[in-house]
Amino acid sequence: MSARMRIVHTTGFSYSSPVTSSYNEARITPRSDGRQTVVVDHLDTSPAARQYRYNDYWGTVVTTFDLHSPHERLEVTGTAVVETEDENRNAEALAADWAQLRTESVIDEFDEMLGATGYSPFAPDLTDFAQRAAQGLSPAGAVEALVSRVHDEMTYQPGTTEVHSTAADAWRHRSGVCQDYAHITLAMVRSLGIPARYVSGYLHPRHGAGTGETVHGESHAWVEVWTGGWWGIDPTNDKLIDDHHISVGTGRDYADLPPIKGIYTGSGQSQLDVSVRITRL
Repeated sequence: MSARMRIVHTTGFSYSSPVTSSYNEARITPRSDGRQTVVVDHLDTSPAARQYRYNDYWGTVVTTFDLHSPHERLEVTGTAVVETEDENRNAEALAADWAQLRTESVIDEFDEMLGATGYSPFAPDLTDFAQRAAQGLSPAGAVEALVSRVHDEMTYQPGTTEVHSTAADAWRHRSGVCQDYAHITLAMVRSLGIPARYVSGYLHPRHGAGTGETVHGESHAWVEVWTGGWWGIDPTNDKLIDDHHISVGTGRDYADLPPIKGIYTGSGQSQLDVSVRITRL
């Protein structure tokens, strides 16, 4: 299946007292890759600011901007039209066996996507669970089994974790949000020696939405794994990636892909509000 969608992602920061200056990075622009094509995109800020755009080390589009006049609210709105397709897993992408994954060439090529990270540590309860789930399966089969078992063990429950919670924290509570599901899966899959990366993006939540209908979408996270080729799977929903998933970028974990990151000068506290609106075109 394929789809064309418009995504409007708005992030607002309201300050309790005026901010005199701020320096910011936004990673909210969808990427063009083998599964999706960005038709048009732009980013607006209020107050208006001069922008600079580049691709970071991981290939994610980054828009930077800074403000040097007092402001009590900053609003960042990214708008994009994207054409997406279902994940295409060919036989080659599923063909790697455990012996191939342990070869020097694979380890060297995917080294950065094989190790533990701050968000996805190789905690014993995670690695033991992974070993049991993967027993007797191929690498691709092990990934699918792990995702299903993580989905069954976890409860989707906002508020039990926070943005800095690790996979070990969420697993201890057996609850969390999409970021936690992704970090847990990364830790387990990588502990088996399967290269895996974190994906940040958006999800259109309603398959029955009509053309032109705008719905409240979601900022979302899932994983991509390499078992002969890269392919994506969504642990939160226990499904392969389809045309309702819109990718922004990939990295080792959430730390490589924060949607908005910055610093500001001022004594006030900030309050965050976020909305994602998606329209099928």
